Amino acid sequence: MFIPKELKDEIVARNDIVDVLSEHIALKRSGSDYVCCCPFHNEKTPSFHVSRERQRYKCFGCETGGGVITFLMKYENMTFPEAVKHLADRVGIDLPERELTDEEKKRITKREKLFDINLTAAGYFHYLLVNTERGKVGYEYFRKRGITDETIKNFGLGYADVYRDDLYKYLKSKGYSNELMRDAGLVKFDEKYGASDMFWNRVIVPITDMSNNVIAFGGRVLGDAKPKYLNTRETEVFNKSRNLFAMYTAKSKCKKGIILCEGYMDVIAMHQAGFQNSTASLGTAFTEGQAAIVKKYTSDVYLAYDSDGAGTNAAMKAISILRKYDMSQKVINLKPYKDPDEFIKAEGAEAFEERIKNALNGRLFEIDFISSSYNLDDPEEKTKFMKASGKLLAGIDDKVERSNYIEKVATKYYLDKEVLKGIVSEIGLAGLAQRNLADTMPDDTADIPDVVDNRVRREKKATKEENPSEEKEMYLLTIMANNEELVGKLSDVLSEKDFTEGITGEVARLMFEQYRSTGKVDVASIICDFEDLESQEKVSKIFTTDFDFDTTPSAMEKILTDLIIKVKTNNIDKQLTAGNVTNRIQLAQEKEKVKKLRINL
Repeated sequence: MFIPKELKDEIVARNDIVDVLSEHIALKRSGSDYVCCCPFHNEKTPSFHVSRERQRYKCFGCETGGGVITFLMKYENMTFPEAVKHLADRVGIDLPERELTDEEKKRITKREKLFDINLTAAGYFHYLLVNTERGKVGYEYFRKRGITDETIKNFGLGYADVYRDDLYKYLKSKGYSNELMRDAGLVKFDEKYGASDMFWNRVIVPITDMSNNVIAFGGRVLGDAKPKYLNTRETEVFNKSRNLFAMYTAKSKCKKGIILCEGYMDVIAMHQAGFQNSTASLGTAFTEGQAAIVKKYTSDVYLAYDSDGAGTNAAMKAISILRKYDMSQKVINLKPYKDPDEFIKAEGAEAFEERIKNALNGRLFEIDFISSSYNLDDPEEKTKFMKASGKLLAGIDDKVERSNYIEKVATKYYLDKEVLKGIVSEIGLAGLAQRNLADTMPDDTADIPDVVDNRVRREKKATKEENPSEEKEMYLLTIMANNEELVGKLSDVLSEKDFTEGITGEVARLMFEQYRSTGKVDVASIICDFEDLESQEKVSKIFTTDFDFDTTPSAMEKILTDLIIKVKTNNIDKQLTAGNVTNRIQLAQEKEKVKKLRINL
């Protein structure tokens, strides 16, 4: 679809970056910026900054950055046209009809092929489970877990055979290429051993996206092999931190809230028992990306995590994330049972419904957790408990809500209300308030580093290997973009034709054209002129790089002089070595003239 630049700029201009990103991540005001923990790599201290003034974002941890379109392409895995259409629909702008480019067709076709091969694999796994003698071992496993035939059918449960290349041979017989099998995360290839299925001798649970496309699989081993549970690695259609198991069904059943479990077997048991508003994260701790998905459908979340120590820690971290998104958090008490599956088998659905009604508020759950570390019959221990509780209560922003919590905690643990209130006030005034208990806990349930983290490492490595001449041109553009009047002041010694390395030529052209027509440089507009994610992030780097020198006029003149001489000299050297230059003497004279250049602002 050809979108006129004027229309594209209007779409970007009408979609404020803070408003759009706030629909996906939990931003908080910090000075003139908005901040949060980066959604593209694992961190505890927020380093992801969004500027409303400049309409762009940057993470100072992994150094990713861009505009509103870049974010949607990276976070939601959208193509450029999909991101533009999403933003256009968001503000009620109609887009012209157009033909897809060959590259767009290729990507859309690739995604469709991945959906198709996953669906074929799911059908094969299910067929083995319910129709073959080989699959009986898997079928009996599910039946022993109390899973009915109807549930097996509804979830498309399956079985991966004991042979390492069983799925490979089947997919090959259906005409699928080795490359597609590998890209779908279904088969791995080794020069010595050939093709080997990712899943074998396991019961299989298909994982679907919000449109009910099969995007991945979970497998539980039958035997003693490791790992016990295995998920498809991340692919072009599967991002584990931004998908939730069975959310396609749960999203339409969540009028009374979502029940968040730890694993897909718990969710399957819950759905079978009538709790179809249940979902689970996929092999990782609950993430902000998953919280953003849930927030689209409900603000009420019930945590049905395992009742052991690991489950409690996971619940603490989930409470912290949900609180960032202003979502209510309640924890279901499963004791004396370990998990929802075990509870329902022993007590039934009605008893579980009663536990939901009596679920403990997230803040009270945190305080209840720390109470177990103190002997409240001992005055000294009781004092420590009051101070620890006071830190959590002081972290409640709303004055009325904080007062209600103080009264509730004082009543439950037989504490003097006025004394506790005084402790909370002192802690608040001293700036020692603690918003989340999880912030002080060991990070033993943090997400396993995934494809995004690997990509960050590759990008950092690539940065070190970049063309030095391109780096100089990019840095010169950085200075000019942050001091847009320089585009005009330097126009007698510098033009877009001086930028010849990589992407800088196009960026310079857009900057100079903008300034000549408007007297300004619109960074957000320039970023969205590049349709592939890699280019957008590279352009964004130009506009978000920090200066590492003194920005006084004298220092600025010196650095500009040095950069412009090097950029223009490099351009002349390229012409001299091109081999088809007729006037070499004139170029040599021009080079000598450039070396004497001095910038005066």
